[in-house]
Amino acid sequence: MTSKTEKRWSYAILVGPAVLIYATVILFPIIFSFSLSFTRWSGFGTPEWIGLGNYTRMMVDPVFRIGLRNNLLIVVVSVFGQIPFGFILAYIVYRKIVGGHQFFETMIFLPITVSAIVVAKLWNQIFSPAGVVTQLVRIVQDNPRYVFSIFENRDFAIVPILGVILWYYTGIYMVIFLANLNKISPDVIEASVMDGAKEHQILFRVILPQMTNIVFTTAVFAIAGSLKSFDLVFAMTGGGPAHYTEVIAIYMYFNTFRYYNYGYGSAISIMIVFLSLGMISVLMTISRRFERKYE
Repeated sequence: MTSKTEKRWSYAILVGPAVLIYATVILFPIIFSFSLSFTRWSGFGTPEWIGLGNYTRMMVDPVFRIGLRNNLLIVVVSVFGQIPFGFILAYIVYRKIVGGHQFFETMIFLPITVSAIVVAKLWNQIFSPAGVVTQLVRIVQDNPRYVFSIFENRDFAIVPILGVILWYYTGIYMVIFLANLNKISPDVIEASVMDGAKEHQILFRVILPQMTNIVFTTAVFAIAGSLKSFDLVFAMTGGGPAHYTEVIAIYMYFNTFRYYNYGYGSAISIMIVFLSLGMISVLMTISRRFERKYE
């Protein structure tokens, strides 16, 4: 056996199992869901081919529109909330602007170490009619009979969910940014200080230009994670009241496993993939233009 043949067999033995697992767990479900999205199927019998029927239905489905709106709100909170807050907190820790920065870092990262289901149930109790928020409102209004639950308000029920998502995931981005800030040579910072640079000049002219790639990378993570949001929202409200806190993934789950409409559920899942790819493609285009501008 020649050395080239040995190398090929070595690669096949080492890489083959990973490729097989990837194809089984990722590629096959995507291909199967894509083919199923053009059918009407309850899980029994033979799927009925309906072409683009599920996709045209999706375009006029009011519940899907609500889910899409909520997902877009989560994208906005993630990209323009979690990432900036994560960077600010990382910068505070990196520059040791506040005392006890290690304790500060631990407390910010702590929420993400707890299960999303546990966090959802905790905040659900806080916002419940017998929760802390209601008790505080009773004290402020001096009305012991006052009952308040923001989750019963269709227009504002999504607001506490957005707040919890912002609080829960910001710690991840803080750690990512902090790890990359620590890669910056201290000599560069010291040289800037010796040249008389102020704190804001160090931030905008020295640090941020070196962080552009990681900012766009975290934005990709934020968009992908936001469009597949499920567990935290489902545990907090189950999509209620009247679907007003429902996200696309929950609607997909209901159609597939509760209503046994596998074709429509598959179409929704494929739409999530297309939305993710579309948004990430736009973001990568902006990233490349940004890099060319500052080369």
